[in-house]
Amino acid sequence: MATTADIKNGLTIEFNGKLYQIVYFQHVKPGKGGAFVRTKMKSLENGRVIENTFNSGVKIDIVRIERRPYQFLYKDDMGYNFMHSETFEQISMQEALIEGVEFLKEGQEVEVIVHAETETPLSCELPPFIIVEITYTEPGLKGDTSTNALKPATIETGTTVMVPLFIEIGEKIKVDTRTKEYVERSK
Repeated sequence: MATTADIKNGLTIEFNGKLYQIVYFQHVKPGKGGAFVRTKMKSLENGRVIENTFNSGVKIDIVRIERRPYQFLYKDDMGYNFMHSETFEQISMQEALIEGVEFLKEGQEVEVIVHAETETPLSCELPPFIIVEITYTEPGLKGDTSTNALKPATIETGTTVMVPLFIEIGEKIKVDTRTKEYVERSK
């Protein structure tokens, strides 16, 4: 069993019967009284961030999680289906567990975070940047480059992304899946 001295960013712990990942921590040693650790923890169940203060030396339960490569296969009434890239085992996940689900397309490589002891999938992360094709956008006006003007564009997954005026239908662009923003044109 670990103590608060082992807390670091990215560590997953069990707190009040639920799994949390440490997002931020700060060891505090006030002039009067005992030391403590102030933390911000993200719930692996619903993504909510909570703040908690642990007294120094308190025991915490560290949970072992693993990141595994999976490939998205298809979506059906059971959820989103993925296949492990090495063992070919298949799992199904609910939409709430997938970050950036609107950018998910068939055959795409993702990382699934799995609870190592129970083999339970906790969440699914897309790569930080993906290349997608523009399926529809209004034509831009020639010479209208005096400002950083943007226009809506529909990409192949059906999601709308704001792009610069010079982007046209059929072009491939790079999109940041975390901020859901256009990054650059792609070859």
